[in-house]
Amino acid sequence: MCNDYRLMVDAAAIAEDFADLKIKIRFSEGVPNVQAREDIKITDTAPIIRTIDGAAGEADMVQRRWSWPGPNKRPVYNFRSEGREFGSNRCLIVADGFYEFTDPEDKSKKRKDKWLFTKKDEPIFCIAGIWRQTPEVGEAFTMLTMPPGPDISPYHDRQIVILDRSAWADWLNPSISAKTLIKPLALGTLHVEQVA
Repeated sequence: MCNDYRLMVDAAAIAEDFADLKIKIRFSEGVPNVQAREDIKITDTAPIIRTIDGAAGEADMVQRRWSWPGPNKRPVYNFRSEGREFGSNRCLIVADGFYEFTDPEDKSKKRKDKWLFTKKDEPIFCIAGIWRQTPEVGEAFTMLTMPPGPDISPYHDRQIVILDRSAWADWLNPSISAKTLIKPLALGTLHVEQVA
């Protein structure tokens, strides 16, 4: 499953993209220093967008840790979406690419092949997530997963939930059913390339 993703744009560019959708981004903890990163990995801190209670059309950007410790102390960085509604603590995880890894085609290589997925014609996209408060690490987020869509199924048997741009505001509204928003993207929506 997804254990590495990319974000190469700054907080101002993210806020501008959300403004195009009539979602005003607030910075309750100050404008985060969002540095361009090729690799955001489990336990790293990264920006998320979450609901502001009672403020329709607005959201809050904060930096939080990716993953919280599970019952066995292993990090919970992906979370199955099937059969769940997520009536609170939803968030959007902003990315411009994510990686999947496959067994190497060249069997003499020890490292897995790394594949970068980006969304065609969109500079950023949002992954459906949830966040929670934990005694061990404070507030942290995880990515929701689902069965793979047609662009990802050749590479993995699961995928992260990539929300259609038109569903970003709805995901931040917990009164809207999660089940109506979680669906695979159409074939050809994602561009994939092998990277080093």
